[in-house]
Amino acid sequence: MSVFAAPGAYDRAITVFSPDGRLFQVEYAMELVNRGATILGIKCHEGVVLGAEETTEPLEEADYSWKIFKIDEHVGAAIVGLSSDARILIDQARVYAQSNRLTYDEPIDVEVVTKRICDIKQLYTQHGGVRPFGVSLIFGGVDKTGSRLFMTHPSGTYKGHKATAVGAGRETAMAILREEYRENLTLDESIRLAVKCLLKALEARQLQPRIKIAVIPANTKKMEILGEERTEEYVKGLKS
Repeated sequence: MSVFAAPGAYDRAITVFSPDGRLFQVEYAMELVNRGATILGIKCHEGVVLGAEETTEPLEEADYSWKIFKIDEHVGAAIVGLSSDARILIDQARVYAQSNRLTYDEPIDVEVVTKRICDIKQLYTQHGGVRPFGVSLIFGGVDKTGSRLFMTHPSGTYKGHKATAVGAGRETAMAILREEYRENLTLDESIRLAVKCLLKALEARQLQPRIKIAVIPANTKKMEILGEERTEEYVKGLKS
């Protein structure tokens, strides 16, 4: 009897590598992420901008389509993929943030909370009987080192970015970011760039424009989700 798994068995268990060194369950999780609503993050010297598509059904209440969450006053996260998976990770990130304040009497670093969430995600790629988290998160915030932006992968890896996007409209958004991002962008210009990327991503897929924007200014270090009226002003400004 062969000691090797059958060709069709490599995607049945998270702990089995394929002959070419792949974990198919992790790749399936990333495919789920790539089919989700587009999210993005942009950092500049004046702060961080997080943006997300907020697509809803006609009879669905828009207030319950959450893609952007506050982790702490100075940290936010945008999510794409399974919202149920994301909710668990968001709750855990909030616990880490509050525990850091209670233990050290200071706000948690953005990279620290990102790494801890990725530790959880990685754990779910090496044990039998579980599956990877089908979600990617973009963590953005302002800590003692300045503006920070990180994107997490279902495998548990994370990378720092100046600007990034993930989801169904990633290619459209990244093309605009690569062409128009500058390190000397102001916060207002970063918001306009985020809105432009999301609108173009929705237009490319012939979807109605509905987006949400959050900002964490470097001077206040307090996250704010822009209201619909203010977001609409940026949308109209781009269309005029």
